[in-house]
Amino acid sequence: MTVVIGTAGHIDHGKTTLLRALTGIDADRLPEERRRGMTIEVGYAHLAFDDGTVVDFVDVPGHEKLVGNMLVGAGEIDAVLLVVAADDGPRAQTIEHLGLLDALGLSDAVIALSKVDVLEGDAARLDGARGAVRALVDRTTMSGSPIVEVSGTTGAGLDDLRRELLAMATRVGARLVAGRTHPARIAVDRVFGMKGRGTVVTGSLRGGPLAAGESLDARPAGARLRIRELQVHNGRVERVQGGGRVALNLAGGGAERLTRGVVLSADPDVVATRTLLARLRPPFDAGMGDARSGEARSRDARNSDTWGGGRWPPRAGGAFSVHVGTEVVEATLGRGRSDASALDDGSVVATLRLAEPIAAAPGDRLVLRRPMPVGTVAGGLVLDAAPPTGPSRRRQTRERVAALAEAFDVGPEAAGGTRSVAGAGSAAAHGAASRAGAASVADARLDLHGALPAASGPGWLLVRDVAGALADEALERVAASPEAVGHAELRGALVRGLRRRVAIPVDAAGDVVARVIAESVADGALVRDGDVVRLPGQVPAGPSPATLLAMDRLEALLATPAPPPLADAARAASCPEEGIRALEAAGRIVRLEPDLAWAAATHRSLEAQALDLARRAPLSPAALRDATGTSRKYVMTLLEDFDRRGILRRTPAGHVPGPRAPR
Repeated sequence: MTVVIGTAGHIDHGKTTLLRALTGIDADRLPEERRRGMTIEVGYAHLAFDDGTVVDFVDVPGHEKLVGNMLVGAGEIDAVLLVVAADDGPRAQTIEHLGLLDALGLSDAVIALSKVDVLEGDAARLDGARGAVRALVDRTTMSGSPIVEVSGTTGAGLDDLRRELLAMATRVGARLVAGRTHPARIAVDRVFGMKGRGTVVTGSLRGGPLAAGESLDARPAGARLRIRELQVHNGRVERVQGGGRVALNLAGGGAERLTRGVVLSADPDVVATRTLLARLRPPFDAGMGDARSGEARSRDARNSDTWGGGRWPPRAGGAFSVHVGTEVVEATLGRGRSDASALDDGSVVATLRLAEPIAAAPGDRLVLRRPMPVGTVAGGLVLDAAPPTGPSRRRQTRERVAALAEAFDVGPEAAGGTRSVAGAGSAAAHGAASRAGAASVADARLDLHGALPAASGPGWLLVRDVAGALADEALERVAASPEAVGHAELRGALVRGLRRRVAIPVDAAGDVVARVIAESVADGALVRDGDVVRLPGQVPAGPSPATLLAMDRLEALLATPAPPPLADAARAASCPEEGIRALEAAGRIVRLEPDLAWAAATHRSLEAQALDLARRAPLSPAALRDATGTSRKYVMTLLEDFDRRGILRRTPAGHVPGPRAPR
């Protein structure tokens, strides 16, 4: 396991010098940095210990004007090496960096009290500097971190520092291994081109493993890219697991759109979003009392506003910048009634509306900063990267968002809890997260939305209260009818009812409703006779039982991309003409020519397949023929139908998504 440690500290406090002494690598790689003697961009170095443990260092700028660059490096680190010059003590950017690291929720740190050689023989000043650092650090999430006295120039204390870094890396590495349950993910922090190779990106690997030849989605860039070559510490490897810094040589269309902040991953939890539901907590308060001299207090008051607290909670509608991973984007705090909920611990769950789409996932750390006066407003955690929309927003109550926040407090393992299921193998789902506390992040998020796509495989999940209301509505509608109700009619009514309760696409709603009806039938609450649904004991109307069975057989025969002629299939199923008409009226089959029809579910599947292909590139009849394994006879009829209905649009290059294509 490779642990990524970020440096932090005021400018000229010796971060880069100390890294060079530890690793032999100069993290100031740019000529401008070497000329000016300061870190401008994020730099990198690594250190291998005798036991095989590897630490990757991210050296961030200490200058106050480069805080944005600092956050690029800090956004994807596992632990901290804070450097404070013994002869200078905590300064403005020491405070600023500590506030940002505290906002990110980082708790593992080693404090290097550097340049102790300058204070040789001045024990009082050294003790004062150590006390000031201790008082400051213990106000943060890094409270209790060890302080090591070192000199990058003379080498004093470097062995002690290495021991502390190894102990921290071992501890953090074990925790990362235990929590590594997601696919590989890399937040890009550098993008550059190499002659003869193309696009190269670097970043810190999360999850894993990762291998050359794999493909990753670039979000929000919208590209699918293949790893042509993989490097670690300037050496080519075929596979990497266990985190750390990596460089990827990428191939594929869209590589030119990559920028800092893009996330490369196959993790479905990483989504492109313009809205975040986040838990925010108050900013770090540096209040050091008399630990600093009057001159230092005056000096740092001029250079930083982190000594005082900002407004809490942040003002609704206010403009801020949000730092997530290696990305920064402008954002506003939602004004809606459900956009902010104060929790009992003083934190706030708020909706952040972003000026541009970014890639994010539940559990991502974030920092909220204000532009004027510049300062940190809050630290936080992304609870939901795609929060409720439409009718589901009514479910975003304080109790539900508090349950979701509480589920994250349990730990990362909570995300793997049992999911409620409807429309994907079971009808109405086992119980949703309770208001008092959620059993898992998955359950709490599902309870917040009411309905969500299944985490694995096709289908949707539904919470018990929504599924129960749907089953009750089905029973009421059938009971209110003097005769049996057509399945298609009942399904349509329930789809409308479901979409009034939660945000769910109409196709998915149809599948979920069909499952709920099927489970009501299985429970004995309803009876289905072919295409009608009735109460138990109610006299069925419509086609005879024999015809209903024949209709089922005919529908099954037409459930293939290349169905037989309708007349032949009807004879094989012993289905009379009235049964064919009933199937058409109920929407169970789609008849496009007198002797050519598909089962409705198969027709929908073919439509979705054609639309997916058309979104990738203009679709030709030959391409659809090959994709479906049919013949020109079938695909020409299908394409004409899709064009006529506006699902596709024919162009000289081929068929493309039409004006009525679902988004």
